[in-house]
Amino acid sequence: MALKMDLHTHSTYSDGKLKPVELVKKYHDEEYGIIAITDHDTVKGVAEAKIAGEALEMQVIAGIELGTIFEDELKLHILGYYIDIENDRLREITETLKKAREKRNRELLAILNKQGFDISEYDLTVFPGQKYIGKPHFAIALKNKGYISQAKEAFEDGKFLETAEAKAIDNICIDTADAVEVIKGAGGISVLAHPMKIKGLGEKGSDIFFENLEILLRKLKKLGLKGIECFHPSADHEDGLRLVRLADKFHLHITHGSDFHGMDI
Repeated sequence: MALKMDLHTHSTYSDGKLKPVELVKKYHDEEYGIIAITDHDTVKGVAEAKIAGEALEMQVIAGIELGTIFEDELKLHILGYYIDIENDRLREITETLKKAREKRNRELLAILNKQGFDISEYDLTVFPGQKYIGKPHFAIALKNKGYISQAKEAFEDGKFLETAEAKAIDNICIDTADAVEVIKGAGGISVLAHPMKIKGLGEKGSDIFFENLEILLRKLKKLGLKGIECFHPSADHEDGLRLVRLADKFHLHITHGSDFHGMDI
């Protein structure tokens, strides 16, 4: 029997619904053998998950997902695997990103209040054990307060979290080269997350998109990128096959991740 694995999951330490221990138990109950905890911009949930994994005889990989900006233009998410969560430089970067996110959240809350939405910081804690506030929590808070019927409405173009004013402050990221270097310095390997979600390469799935993605991968490979997430909910079967061919061309590891959050957004 093939070993089941999921290399892209999120806990309450970022924008996931389940605590690290609950997350590990969920996958264990579903007969997975390996998962990676890849919370956004933090590794604080990894230790708890690893303890749970050891108790359940299941491998838990220490991971992270870093939001980055490439050549001052493309927003890319870089996954890091097998990292030393005690690495000083990694801690420094994650603390910087935490402060940037807290500042963004305060500014975003002020923008929503100015627009007439009665949302407080208290309203943004929507799950038990939540350690982090991200845009999905704003969306759920808007739904809970009755401003929208579904959380996904908060991400519609030009509305709520996607107004020009809100998007102008959404700059929680580091340079892509720095992200790859930090992951390498922490003993890990870097992987390009969900390439089909990258904006600015052309129409998703088109020949132009894949041509531009190939150019991008060539550049990222020179920076030290080691893999690409070929199998992800954003990629259909044909997309996945084309991504695998690109991975083979650039000698990159192929990964699979569900990007599990446990939230209906």
